[in-house]
Formats: sequence, structure tokens, C-alpha cells
Amino acid sequence: MGGPGDPPEGTAEGGPGGGEDEYRSVVFDESFVRAARLQEYSAEERMTDHAPAVRRRPPLHRGLTRQALFLVLLIAVAFGTAIYMGVRHPYSSPEARRPVEPLRMTVVPLAPTAKVPGAADAETLYAHSPAAQYEVGAEGIPLPASRSTAHFSDSQVVTALTTAKDYIVRSSLYPEVLTGRQVHPARSLLDADQLDQFDQSFNHPAADARHAATGWLVRLDPSRARLADDRIRVKGDLQATEADSGTLEVTADHIFVYALRPTGAAANAPVSLFTVRRELTFRFTRDDLRTHQVQLVTSYVQAGPLACAEDSTAYLRPLLAGQTAPTGGPAGTDPYATDSPTALCGTLAAGAEPTA
Repeated sequence: MGGPGDPPEGTAEGGPGGGEDEYRSVVFDESFVRAARLQEYSAEERMTDHAPAVRRRPPLHRGLTRQALFLVLLIAVAFGTAIYMGVRHPYSSPEARRPVEPLRMTVVPLAPTAKVPGAADAETLYAHSPAAQYEVGAEGIPLPASRSTAHFSDSQVVTALTTAKDYIVRSSLYPEVLTGRQVHPARSLLDADQLDQFDQSFNHPAADARHAATGWLVRLDPSRARLADDRIRVKGDLQATEADSGTLEVTADHIFVYALRPTGAAANAPVSLFTVRRELTFRFTRDDLRTHQVQLVTSYVQAGPLACAEDSTAYLRPLLAGQTAPTGGPAGTDPYATDSPTALCGTLAAGAEPTA
């Protein structure tokens, strides 16, 4: 018999406690019903309006969809702004770095035709030489009036000029550099890609138009000469131009006149003048301008009085007061060696020497 309250035939199929488990998976909760796109009319609505049994419900407007749309829009705006700033900002992406050219150098000794003039003091020699009106030291390396170029601002042009001047001062006027005691003041201004060539030029100098120490800086043989006066006379100029949209080029042409005495000689030993003309070409990328470094790409040096037969790659070995150039020309040139530069030597004009 069934329990109290059970129907006589037992629990009806589909009723509670009967086949409920069999249809549990198709029982819909209230949220599912509310979300249905079709809605059944009530009996009263069907009788009154003679409407169909069901009607389509308007889609639900969910807050999440609106938030998602706003988020997508915000991401799109941020992405577009990043692209715009990337195009407009000149430093947003690093420009492709071109390889730095090795320095090409030429050192031309100038031999005197007679004895090297001398005097008791440097001022007397300077007063009777073409350097009489030259400025002293860095004052002889004035900066020109600068202006912006198509792709570089006025401040960038000024940076290029001042950095080039700094290199010229360090490599031509520092006493410790001139006497061969140091090379770091000039080396520290070079682009990192030129340091290997610079170091090889001092460790293994060679007359190959690539590795002469005297192509990088003015370097006097300390065993032969010393400065008699640190008030070095200088004259020359600097010019800046735009080589291309990513490179500034600075050309420098300066004459340096040094008063020298023999090393180890007494303080009253005769003084002579030694003249060096340096024509240098510098290049600056935007990275070089930012780091205040230079690329030295050409160096053309004329110096005298020197002997043509002496090696001028490691040091300049001046002829001093009362000395004459020994006979003999520069080192031989082999026309069959395609990688051998021509050995050069010139004659120091009489007008370049001090007069009595």
C-alpha cells in the first residue's frame, strides 16, 4: 500500500518523487525564461486581440555590452594616439645606425731649404713670423654664426660645432697630448666605432693612410723637442653643413704655431717655431650629438720644418733652431702595391719661416 497522501495508483509519472531525475536537465530556471526571445501571450490576450500564440520580445540591453563597447573604443583611441606620436616624435624609434667610416689621413712633412731660424725667446720669433697676429690658444678657434638646417635645429648645429672645437683643442693644444704623455683627452670624444682604429694607430702606427698617430692629433717627439712657450698661436675657422637628413658635417681648417726648444737644453737655448696645418672633417649623427662625440672621417696634415726621410707616423720630429734637413726623400712608394699609399713630402716655403 502507498503511504498517507499517495494516490491509489502510486506516484504519477513526472510528479514529485517519480521520474523527476529523467527530466531534470530540461527544467528551465527563471533567468532562462526571462531571457527567451519568444514570449507566450496570456489566454486573456489571445482571446481579446486574437493574437498569435507567441510574440517576439525586444532584445535585452545589457550594461556589460555597453561597457565592452566603451573599452574597445578607448583601446582604439590609445592605439591611434601611440601610432601618431610614433610618427611625429623624432626620437620615438632609433634610426638605423650606419657603419662609421674609418679615418682617412694624410701627413705631409715640409722640409726647410736652409737652416731653421732661431731666437732667444718665442715672442721675438712670433713677432717676425706670419703668426704675429694670430690668437692664443682656443681663442684662435672661434665658432661661426650658426643657423638651423632642414633637419637639424640651431642648438644641434651649435652642439656639433662646439664638440668639434673641443676635439681640436684637446688634440692640438693640450700640453700632455702634444708631448706624447696622454691620448685620452682626444680619445674620449671619439665615436665608439672608431676606438679600435685609434688604439691601433698608437699601438702599431703605420704609414698606410689609416693608422698614423699624427693623423689623430699633434704629437711631438718628446725625446727631441719640448714646448718653450705654452701660448700657442692659432688661426682658422669651422663650418657646419647638413650632409643628409641624419648627418651634420663640420669642416675645420686651422694653423697651429708652436715655439720649441731641444729636450734637455738649458732655459736660454734658442727657440724655433714649428707650424702644423690641420684640415679635418667631422660627422655627427643624432646619437653623436646627444653623447657629445665625434666621427673624424678625414685628416690632412702639413707640418714643418721636418725631414722628409724621417718617419712621421708615430711622432712629428721637428728640426730645431740651427738645424738643416738631411738629404734624402721620403720612404719609397711601390706602384705595384695597390694598397700602399703614396709617400709624400713638401718643401717649407721661406716665407713661412720667421725673418731676422
